[in-house]
Amino acid sequence: MTLQQLEYIVALNKHRHFAKAADSCHVTQPTLSAMIQKLEDELKVRIFDRSSQPIKPTDIGAVIIRQAQQTLIEAERISDISAQYRHSKAGRINIGILPTIAPYLLPRFLPDFIDNNPDIDVHISEMKTSAAMAALQTGDIDAAIIADVGGQSGTIEHELFFEQFYAYVSRQSKLFEQDVVRTADLHNERLWLLDEGHCFRNQLLRFCQMEGAQQSRSSFSMSSIDTFMHIVENGRGITFVTELAVELLAAERRELVRRFALPSPTRRIVMLTNINYARTSLIESIVNAIRACVPPKMLALRPGQVRV
Repeated sequence: MTLQQLEYIVALNKHRHFAKAADSCHVTQPTLSAMIQKLEDELKVRIFDRSSQPIKPTDIGAVIIRQAQQTLIEAERISDISAQYRHSKAGRINIGILPTIAPYLLPRFLPDFIDNNPDIDVHISEMKTSAAMAALQTGDIDAAIIADVGGQSGTIEHELFFEQFYAYVSRQSKLFEQDVVRTADLHNERLWLLDEGHCFRNQLLRFCQMEGAQQSRSSFSMSSIDTFMHIVENGRGITFVTELAVELLAAERRELVRRFALPSPTRRIVMLTNINYARTSLIESIVNAIRACVPPKMLALRPGQVRV
């Protein structure tokens, strides 16, 4: 049994297709098939049901694959431990990040970080919180940049910044004439909200105490803050925006931004790593670079703000 064979069965389980799995492992299909067959012969069990289309693992195969995934994660950590011992920042890091953070944080942080750290190969994937946490546990990503939702066992938390929420109000709304928006003002307005499953949506609905009422008043549900901002600009209704998004707006668009009446809803942005991830020097350099690129006022919770 070899690590290579374990990589092959994990790849076949992921793709459920011999040719696609072989491509992902950069080997020929006969090589991958033969190595998996050899492993099955050694273990005296069938890991995959080849009569099924697409291919699927047998019951015992599913158990073996789960253990293989964990074994590969542990083997990778041997390299991580060595790199950490040498205080090396070179190599690849895979980061998952919320779609409501990525468009506004990455342009501030990523270009300079890459220029200043040419030996670090940064790979970024947008994903919701639940997907990021699952990927963190399986080792598909090394770090997750998310809004703190608490209760994430098996992880180490690195605080990045605090980000306030704002209302984005169309000129046709009666709230456009107000300097601040109260949560009670929202109940009779058309709200444009993100898809179910976004912690951004859930945090604001809890803050506004509209979990039940809001569902029937939502006209559409999409996954882009910018899309809803354009709808508000050209029509009616209200959406919600984040502080970093507001920082990027031109003066004309800032006219549509309204703060909430105190206390202002604010989310805490963190980077999470698996508790066993060893490359703390690399994580520290990324955390420091992110904290250096956001406005200093956002590095701590401010008076009049409340975490949601």
